[in-house]
Amino acid sequence: MSSTEFDISLLICTRNRADQLAQTLKRVSAIQSQLKWELVVVDNGSTDRTSAVLGEFAATFDQPVQMINQQGRGVAVAKNAGWRATRSGIVACIDDDCYPEEDHLDAVFECFSKDPKLGFVGGRILLYDPMDLRLTIQESLEPLFFPPGSFIRAGVIIGANVAYRRAAVSAVGGFDPWFGAGALFSGDEVDLIARISAAGWNGAYDPKPVVYHHHGRRTADECRLWLRYERGAGAYYAKCMLNRRMRSVYFKNWLLSRPHHSWKFKAWEIVSGLDYIARACLAGRSLTG
Repeated sequence: MSSTEFDISLLICTRNRADQLAQTLKRVSAIQSQLKWELVVVDNGSTDRTSAVLGEFAATFDQPVQMINQQGRGVAVAKNAGWRATRSGIVACIDDDCYPEEDHLDAVFECFSKDPKLGFVGGRILLYDPMDLRLTIQESLEPLFFPPGSFIRAGVIIGANVAYRRAAVSAVGGFDPWFGAGALFSGDEVDLIARISAAGWNGAYDPKPVVYHHHGRRTADECRLWLRYERGAGAYYAKCMLNRRMRSVYFKNWLLSRPHHSWKFKAWEIVSGLDYIARACLAGRSLTG
C-alpha cells in the first residue's frame, strides 16, 4: 500500500499494560478530526490481556486500526515496526499511558503543513494526576524552533508526545535499538530527533498538540528514574559527540549545560557515556557516524 493512503497515523507501542492501554484507547476514540487517519498499535510481546483489549477496541472503533505483534527487546524495536507499517507521511506518537486532546491530530498536522522541511515536532505534556511525580512532562507554552544541525538537549522534547515526518525517520534509519525503555539506555526519541536534525531537517516544539500523562509514578520512584534518565542522556551525548557531523555542536553545548546539574547526576552522565563507548567498541559499532 502507498505510504500516503492517510493524512496522518497515530502510533502507540505497548507491553503488559493492558489496563492503562484501555484507558488510552478510550481517549483516542474521542479524537475529533476531518483528517483521514489510522491507528497503529504495536504489542511488544505482552503476556497479559493486551491482545484482548486491542481486539475489543478495534472491533468497535470507527477508524482503521493496525495491530502489530513485534517481539524483541526494547520499545525501539516496536517503534521501528510501527512507523514502517504506517500508511501516511506523518507519524504522531504517544505513550500507552497518555490521553490526547480531541484536536490532537489536527494540531500535529497543522505543524507539518506550515513547514514542508519539518522533520519532527514535540508537543505539550501535562500531568493527568496531580499526585504523580512531575516527571516526563513538558508544560512550556513557548514554541521553539530547531534549525538543521541543532543541539537537542535531552528532555526538551519527550517521546510521550512527538510526531515525525515519515520521510525524515526513514532517511536516518529509524530508532536505535540500544535506546528506549527495555533497552540498554533510555532516550530513543532524543537520539532519533538529533539524527534527523543533523541530516538537514527542521524541528520544533509546539505547545498546541497536547496529551495528559498518567504515568502513576510516586516519590519512591524518583531517584531511580532520574538516574535512569541521566544514564540515557550520558549515552546519547556520547554517541552524538562521537559522530563527525555532530561532534562540535554537541561537545560545546554539553559543556555549557554542566552547571545546571548536581555533581551526582553529572558524574553518572559521564560514567554512562563511557559505558556507551565501551559497549559500542565491544559490539563493533561505528563510533564516528
